[in-house]
Amino acid sequence: MNNRLLATTLTLLTASTTFAQSTKKEDRQAIKDMCGCFEIEFKYAETFSDQEAYQKHDDYYATALEWATLIEDDKDKLAIQHLLIVQDTMVIKHWRQDWEFENTRLFTYQADKSWTLEDLDKKDVKGQWTQKVYQVDDSPRYSGSATWVHVDGKDEWQNTTPAPLPRREYTKRHDYNIMLRNNQVQLTDYGWLHEQDNIKISQEADGSATTIAEEKGFNSYKRVPDSRCEAAQKWWVENQEIWKKVRAEWDVLLADNDQIKLKNKVADKRLYEYLFELKPDTESSEIKKILKQFME
Repeated sequence: MNNRLLATTLTLLTASTTFAQSTKKEDRQAIKDMCGCFEIEFKYAETFSDQEAYQKHDDYYATALEWATLIEDDKDKLAIQHLLIVQDTMVIKHWRQDWEFENTRLFTYQADKSWTLEDLDKKDVKGQWTQKVYQVDDSPRYSGSATWVHVDGKDEWQNTTPAPLPRREYTKRHDYNIMLRNNQVQLTDYGWLHEQDNIKISQEADGSATTIAEEKGFNSYKRVPDSRCEAAQKWWVENQEIWKKVRAEWDVLLADNDQIKLKNKVADKRLYEYLFELKPDTESSEIKKILKQFME
């Protein structure tokens, strides 16, 4: 290799490395921009069904005030805990989203409270971030890997992945058991938007599947002063240690198993009901015992 070619190659490699570092920095900032105090509007409407006898369900609309706080901030991982605020004073632990850079291990939803470990090829996830979404009890919900895109003043991430029924329907609907979610996360001038194009699927035990209906969703997060979420900030300071223990026990279970299947109830109580009753000084061994009771 002559000197000119060597110099050109080194220049290209340096430029590529610098670009990757710059892009990753933008990605991390975009994820962090989803933290703060937000007024949220949830809007869903079924748009289409090719089932002749299908009766379209009513549109769904709700509002909420929510605090989203950064609970992990590592080079290749960011985690955000969401907390609902009801009537300005009551706080309810809500969902959690973890973002992992070039992650090769995630659990894919199969139907009926069952998830299977999926190993991704390093080449396929180069430059990508996995969004892992967890339920209020920190059990898995859905995961997907994709590239953050920063172009023309837009910051967006998009992925399609199977998921359980949403909380607004899982106790009311029995005609489908998988929601194929197309999740589009977009930063906006008012905060951020979670736009969805969802397909409701009924999957049988033999693997055959029928599309029940399609749905459009908009969850808009409008940023408001952090002082509006003071109750949630205080609540998290008082309760973060017990939920850190819960996450740690879940991490062990997810690391030791390549398939997770959960029971709906144990002794007529759901998992979140047991966990919401935990005291700050509860031992990790007690948390582990509760989680294992719900494992099939």
